[in-house]
Amino acid sequence: MTRKNILVLIASCGSLALLLGAWGFQHLGGMAPCKMCIWQRYPHGAAILIGAVALALPRVNLLPLLGALAALTTAVIGVYHAGVEQKWWEGPTSCTSGDIGGLSTQELMDQIMSAPLVRCDDIPWQMMGISMAGWNAILSGVLVLVWIAAWRVGR
Repeated sequence: MTRKNILVLIASCGSLALLLGAWGFQHLGGMAPCKMCIWQRYPHGAAILIGAVALALPRVNLLPLLGALAALTTAVIGVYHAGVEQKWWEGPTSCTSGDIGGLSTQELMDQIMSAPLVRCDDIPWQMMGISMAGWNAILSGVLVLVWIAAWRVGR
């Protein structure tokens, strides 16, 4: 196995591990994902598929760059989500709580009744002060570097 293929395998398995971890928290830990958590999963799925194709077609050196783009996408979403959790910026109104100061009783009741079951601005779990979204951002950033290394080796 070439060095490039080893790096592609590491990057693909890294995305698989992060995806399995998310599913483990969901199905074994009982932590339902919010909308932004789901958004972070799709690029990992894409990275896994890109890795499988890259291993099957090792001469196509564009594939590691696509893998890096997928990993970068989930990392950026993770940074955005972590910022929403920390209240550094507003998240999507469809999955975060808004200001209720100027709402009438009826508007407040409507907001409560239409609120998502899992809010994107809550932190259900953290380790060393970093939420799951934050860890996804950090680890996906590392995967970007692995994908780029695979691309560079294959040039």
